[in-house]
Amino acid sequence: MVAQMPARQHSMPGVKPELKILSGTANPELAKEVADHLGINLSPLKIKPFSDGEIYVQLQESVRGDDCFVIQPTCTPVNENLMELLILIDALKRASAGRITVVMPYYGYGRQDRKAAGREAITAKLIADLLTTAGAQRVVALDLHAPQIMGFFNILVDHLYASPVLLEYVRDLNLSDIVLVSPDVGGVSRTRAFAKKLDDAPIAIIDKRRTKHNVAEVMSVVGDVKGKTAIMVDDMVDTAGTLVKGAELLVREGATRVFACATHAVLSGPANERLEESPIEQLIVTNSIPHDMTNMSNKIVPLSVAKLLGEAIWRIHDDSSVSEMFE
Repeated sequence: MVAQMPARQHSMPGVKPELKILSGTANPELAKEVADHLGINLSPLKIKPFSDGEIYVQLQESVRGDDCFVIQPTCTPVNENLMELLILIDALKRASAGRITVVMPYYGYGRQDRKAAGREAITAKLIADLLTTAGAQRVVALDLHAPQIMGFFNILVDHLYASPVLLEYVRDLNLSDIVLVSPDVGGVSRTRAFAKKLDDAPIAIIDKRRTKHNVAEVMSVVGDVKGKTAIMVDDMVDTAGTLVKGAELLVREGATRVFACATHAVLSGPANERLEESPIEQLIVTNSIPHDMTNMSNKIVPLSVAKLLGEAIWRIHDDSSVSEMFE
């Protein structure tokens, strides 16, 4: 379980800056949940497009000297949401905000964190530079695709994990004889951390090769899954091709049931159709990215990370420890 919010005691003398929560248009429902958890209202904003597609942002109240947190995942449409975020940060900076913290439930371009081939851009680093140049003084990110992205910033980064939210739901399922499965070698540490919280459950690894972007060829399973309930653990689900192929392989290797957990439900292209036709019983995700549930697969179970983000925001505002939330 996520730790409880600390008592509102301040170690610094004097009056604390006022806490302000602002939301872009990417996921206003999540931002409203966060504000409700903190017992405050979202700060009013005017965000609208000009006729040529440029974005206009105006703060509707004073933020001078305030501790401002901007909640904006850079999900689809990625470039519009990113540009809106940069403009909003600039507006706060020019309005003399005391501190500007960007809360990114989903970090767009996070998968482009290295050069996998010649003449490629490292876009995850570029985004870090853009946020800093715009005026962000701190970033709160949720389950980054690669932890080294924190090192791309020259400002403070708080890396949060959705695992407490996902684990609470998985425990309530009361599944027996489980095995935690990493969909690739890169996710082993994430899967091992999950397994440790589930009474040191065994883990297995799917060995795969990616032939091109969004296409993966599943090869084999390393570990014993026969007769077990397999729970696949990943940071995101995009087209669901890798996830579904992995689930099919687990069934062929003898797994009796297959579940999956992922923080970020990107769900682009044929993802929902693939999930419906797959042996996966439930795909447990969070609302880091907004979705219209009427158009999503019935197998998808969305959980809210509003409390998690809200407590992290309060701890930062209160100069309390964020890492204690996960201890």
